Amino acid sequence: MPRYNTVVNLRRPIRFTLVRLISLALWLPAIAFCQDAPKPTPQPAPAEPATAEKRTGPAEALERQDLQKAIADAANDRAALVKNLEAFLKKYPESSQRPQIYRALVESSLQLRDFPRAVDYSERLVSLNPDDISNTVLTIQLLDRYGDVPGYRRAVFYCSRVLEYVDHTSAADKSPRTSPEDWTATKKKDKSSLLLVRGSLYQKLNDNANAQKDFEVSYTLVPNATAAERLGALAELNKDLNTAILQYARAFALTDGSNGASSRTDLRKKIGNVWRLAHGSEDGLGDYLLHAFDATNAAAAPAKPSRNPNGREPYDFVLRKVSDGSPVRLADAKGKIVVLSFWATWCGPCRELEPHFEKVAMLYSMKPDVIFYALNCDDDESLVAPFLAEEKPKTSALFADGLDRLLRVDSFPTTVVLDRSGKIAFRVDGFDPEGFEKSLSDAIERAAQPANNGSPSAARRP
Repeated sequence: MPRYNTVVNLRRPIRFTLVRLISLALWLPAIAFCQDAPKPTPQPAPAEPATAEKRTGPAEALERQDLQKAIADAANDRAALVKNLEAFLKKYPESSQRPQIYRALVESSLQLRDFPRAVDYSERLVSLNPDDISNTVLTIQLLDRYGDVPGYRRAVFYCSRVLEYVDHTSAADKSPRTSPEDWTATKKKDKSSLLLVRGSLYQKLNDNANAQKDFEVSYTLVPNATAAERLGALAELNKDLNTAILQYARAFALTDGSNGASSRTDLRKKIGNVWRLAHGSEDGLGDYLLHAFDATNAAAAPAKPSRNPNGREPYDFVLRKVSDGSPVRLADAKGKIVVLSFWATWCGPCRELEPHFEKVAMLYSMKPDVIFYALNCDDDESLVAPFLAEEKPKTSALFADGLDRLLRVDSFPTTVVLDRSGKIAFRVDGFDPEGFEKSLSDAIERAAQPANNGSPSAARRP
């Protein structure tokens, strides 16, 4: 059985990853596949030259000559190639070159938009080599798009075969260039996508119970808009309006409108219609969607590593520099004034605040006992370095690493001044350019005064 290396290559002339093939089966229009196929005329692999030990005899030599002639006579005419190869197969029905010839016939038939012939030869390939997973997925695609009811049933069987194959692979089968984490994630995506395809086939067979099971498992493996939308449609069909609302809201949160997924505009119409049926009007729908959006994306997002979980005061925290990940111990700032700006890449007011924050930082640049840090709070840390490369801020940028949690930062930007004992001496949520620089400078001066050192009453808001 072939190894499962997360990227399953078809032998010439068609090459796709398993995920790509499954996605094509579910979402891309027929012409897209034809456009993706390689343009040169596919060439079946030439037979091995005759030797004293291998394939000697006039019959084998004549077969090789006939195959080469069939290809040469077709030149670059795909229709002629199909005709010539089929004539060859009629003359040599048990040819050892059948797998390569079938592949050439599948591709040429797709280019000619002769989809029934493409289905026929792709299934012949499956019969010859059931363990060729890439070709099996291609056959599923063709049957899903161009098949009939018996074809849908065969496609369900093929889907189940590939799912079993994916289930029984282990990390020992992965490519050494693929990390265990990436291999596991890709395996989940493959299975989730296959279940979407099989679920859609069940729907075409009017087997909604099995379709629902597949969509539910697909969503559990990898939360996705397509599975949620289809679960919503099934719930709506069953008059289960509350479930339909929940699933449409999940789809609304997850969709990006690509790969054939419904747009937010279309999903907005669907959820609005069901909400009105359930509640008589759209009152409350906005709040529900916002809550569902936050909950769905939080559940779908990969878990962030917990940093500084035992931090009880700022000096317990070790933060990371955005530039290189090196640690910054806040305990080293004991006895100093620490000025913090909590921000995120998506926050417009944070961008407006930054030059004002930098201006105040410049005023204290010659005072080593006043330290300024810009603490990033993005969920997706990969967004931060490109953002900083574009914006080029002058303040030292660190990841908040849980300090935002300790200080209960729940809006951006938030500016905090810690006095020499690590207590909050000043805090402002949001940004008002009018008077910001003066308020922050005054707060730093107050925090620097010995009389305020360590006093809880020193915390002020402008």
